[in-house]
Amino acid sequence: MKIYHNPQLQISHIVEYISSRADTTSAVYIYDLAEQVGFGTLTKEWVTTDPASATVLNLQTRAGAGLSLVGRLSEGTSHETSKGAVLTAYTTPSGLAMMAASLAYLPPASITSRLIMQVPVVTPIGSTYSLSSTLASMAPVWSSISRDTVVLLSSTPQQIVDFAQLSYLLHRNHVIHLFDQQGTARELGHSVSSPPRKVLGKHTIARALEQFGYSLFDYTGDAGASTVIVLLNGPLALALVAFSHHLPSLGVIVVNVLHPWDSAAFEAKIPSSVTDIHVFDDVPNAGTQGYLYINTLETLYHEAPSVTIHTHRITPTLAHKFLNEQHRLFRYVRSLIPYASHEPQPLLSSNSKKLLLFNTPQSPLASIANALEELFLLNKNIDARLLTDYDILSRPGGVAANRLILSPNRDGCTFVPMNILLPFDGAVSGEADFTCILDHHLLNSLSLIHYAKRASSVLVNAPWTPDEFALNLPSEAIRLIHERALRLFTINLNELSDSISDVHSAITKKVLVYLAVLRLYLGPVATQDIILKIAQPRLRDLVGDSLLLTLSRIAWSALEEVDIQPNTATNDKHSNPLKSFEFNTITVDVDGLERVVNGARIGSWHDAAKHLLFSSAYTPPSEPTEGEYPQNPSLRPDLSDKTYLVTCTVNRRLTPMEYDRNVFHVEFDTTGTGLKYAIGEALGIHGWNDEQDILGFCDWYGVDPNRLITIPVPSSDSKMHARTIFQALQQQIDLFGKPPKSFYTELAPYATKDADRYALLFIGSPEGSSTFKKLSEKDTVTFADVLKKYPSARPGIERLCDLIGDIKPRHYSIASSQAAVGNRVDLLVVTVEWVTPEGNVRYGQCTRYLAGLRVGQKVTVSIKPSVMKLPPSPKQPLIMAGLGTGAAPFRAFLQYLAWLSERGEEIGPVYYYFGSRHQASEYLYGEELETYMLDGIITRAGLAFSRDQPRKVYIQHKMLEDAEELVKMLHDEKGVFYLCGPTWPVPDVYETLVQALVKYKGLSVDAAGQYLEGLKEEERYVLEVY
Repeated sequence: MKIYHNPQLQISHIVEYISSRADTTSAVYIYDLAEQVGFGTLTKEWVTTDPASATVLNLQTRAGAGLSLVGRLSEGTSHETSKGAVLTAYTTPSGLAMMAASLAYLPPASITSRLIMQVPVVTPIGSTYSLSSTLASMAPVWSSISRDTVVLLSSTPQQIVDFAQLSYLLHRNHVIHLFDQQGTARELGHSVSSPPRKVLGKHTIARALEQFGYSLFDYTGDAGASTVIVLLNGPLALALVAFSHHLPSLGVIVVNVLHPWDSAAFEAKIPSSVTDIHVFDDVPNAGTQGYLYINTLETLYHEAPSVTIHTHRITPTLAHKFLNEQHRLFRYVRSLIPYASHEPQPLLSSNSKKLLLFNTPQSPLASIANALEELFLLNKNIDARLLTDYDILSRPGGVAANRLILSPNRDGCTFVPMNILLPFDGAVSGEADFTCILDHHLLNSLSLIHYAKRASSVLVNAPWTPDEFALNLPSEAIRLIHERALRLFTINLNELSDSISDVHSAITKKVLVYLAVLRLYLGPVATQDIILKIAQPRLRDLVGDSLLLTLSRIAWSALEEVDIQPNTATNDKHSNPLKSFEFNTITVDVDGLERVVNGARIGSWHDAAKHLLFSSAYTPPSEPTEGEYPQNPSLRPDLSDKTYLVTCTVNRRLTPMEYDRNVFHVEFDTTGTGLKYAIGEALGIHGWNDEQDILGFCDWYGVDPNRLITIPVPSSDSKMHARTIFQALQQQIDLFGKPPKSFYTELAPYATKDADRYALLFIGSPEGSSTFKKLSEKDTVTFADVLKKYPSARPGIERLCDLIGDIKPRHYSIASSQAAVGNRVDLLVVTVEWVTPEGNVRYGQCTRYLAGLRVGQKVTVSIKPSVMKLPPSPKQPLIMAGLGTGAAPFRAFLQYLAWLSERGEEIGPVYYYFGSRHQASEYLYGEELETYMLDGIITRAGLAFSRDQPRKVYIQHKMLEDAEELVKMLHDEKGVFYLCGPTWPVPDVYETLVQALVKYKGLSVDAAGQYLEGLKEEERYVLEVY
């Protein structure tokens, strides 16, 4: 992994890397509070995969929690301590405050025995638990810190990394390093340099800082300032430094080292022209005296009365307002400067753009903001910064907000934290140049339109047509759209991805929204060719050039602008006002102990218990369904189609046991399910993988099949499946399905061996098309086969589930008429099996599942419309041609015609052609057919058993015998022709009918062909082939 000069790494990850090296520290103590704010998880992972990582110990935060560190450093006679014990601890300011009393007993620091504390600064405040960068919890304990402990504070990306490294080079001191985890340390897009690995010569703290390019205190602003603000390094300090460039007579002193306090160095930073010094202290309440104010007062006491020192006690609430309302902070600072009347200036270049993307944490589109940022990072003239925050309290499942800021490279602007540049505070009017809402459900509870800047574009992924938008949007959103003259665009990703079956739907959605965002970002200059050119370097390896071109056209045509009239009446269900987004969690992992990948997570039985015990919090409300038989929300919630749970009552083999083809008949009882189907429709079977195959894979992959895994429901970003790994792999994940080309590319980064990684990348590239085709079509490899072929590519099981995707239903023509059989549905199925070039026997996933069904077993099914429909009048002639299991829909036709005949209705002539290899083995439903012939339901039967005589006979030969009658039925009597089965006889059957029209109707060959094409348009020449 590339650590430095890698803008795709969070700064906090680099801090973890520095702090967890075995050559840097003896052990890393990770307190729970640190992990809950996203700091420490990687360190725990590295210790199991990276031999260069130090030992990790997990600790709970409580009163006296620091005693374990004190005890470890005090073991002067132990063998380990004699080798040296440089300990690292991760905690938060709140945790540090609870440990402070214990840390007072730390033994003196030495080169071989000292404590380094990496403290990510982020603290929940107020009733909304919003996360803040306040250090108020430390105010009462600053004075108790031991004399040989250095307190470093950092705020910019490079400074955070440098101070993390410096912490381990101050060999005679314990060190507490506090850095901004609320924003800066979690940002992506910063390419930081590797810090120095050592400090030269004997040094003081000031000299060590100097070698890193820093000082104890930084002064910014007017050299002749009359007013100076003093405050600790952090996000607020960065904002004031930016303001100081636009406010004459103002200077800002930023404290990088709070302890030990160097009075001489501090005093040297103050211009002689200063008359007023304002000290900003983070304090829990207005009654607490600030530690920084005391230090400043003691240092400058001798200057009185020429300098007046003012204290400003910044409570957490006030600090939160300052960091989220730039104008409020500016006005507050301006009020401290006599006669100042300047207006706030932009903190970003005028060419900068601010993008906001809202989604749910479990969504397949969760990574789209990262993909966009990576695209912009390819342009060396653009700085792209990305920060992702979460709100888990506003709605079930949580909300993810991605702030993406694009600026000209080296624009000369001071680094300012994201929450100041693009705040979420409800009191601030819109700042986003582009707003993207990838889950339309969020609009029902959150005021997301509020963040859009006047005249900017807003993109919403929703299933609504433009006309339906006004009926579904809250009135507050409609009001904002008109007040700010916003341009509203919509795209229906679910519908578009369902129409494309060449690639995993999650990948399709990502590519479509990627292209749509690019179009709206580029604005009037955007053309389809320009967007495709920009996107190709990032997307061609994911879906290939051909599919990318198709998706580009779809995205361009599917993006619609919505025109909502100001006085549009809405169906506003929102009696309560919409909420603002509240940043109240950094990780969507509620336990703080398990990994989260696009919402998928390995867990324990506790997860399932929490879902059962606290269902209102973990289970989003189901959409109400009407009718006598409401939809069961737990039955395949990932599907938009209604699903049913039916019971297998018959599973009977139709071909002899010794025959090499297993054709079988299945019946399902639908009583009490509400399942209704029409003649010719198909039944979708949601099949399971084989139990023994799954257990064998789990054993090979090294995962416990009984461990719990939580996986997002693909089509509903707010719902999750919680089940065992065995259940997920058996019932949901398409482990033994055929991998698309993109799978090889996505798997490659997980390969630890170069040979495997390069092979996977090659297969997934355009140059590897022939290799991919061989693997897919000749070797018929599955996802599991690919993993075994390249064994070093082994992502975590939760990531693997996301890469593979779900089992898709297989559809089979229904072989029964509900009018005739009642609460029953029948299928005719043949087991699909083949032998691979390696000699392994393979089976079709769903036909194997169906063949193994036992009577009484429950099966999830759905209904799919079909082209196989009876004509409006039962008197119209029917010509039906079925090969093998292609007889299934015609059995339903014949059942229905027989049912009509029994009721005295007149039916037209029926010619039925059936083909298979042997009459003795594959005369499917032969007894029923003989009965229909005797009863006159079938006027004529053309039975072709190709291998029962020396010369093979096929259905086209039987049709040729009846050519004159067939032409008469089709041409003169408005008959309908159906063919169902494999594709190979289609050309011969077509040629037979063409020649018959030529011979008996005097048409030319071209005219006959055009006539048949016309019958297709009239739905009188119907093919269902596979």
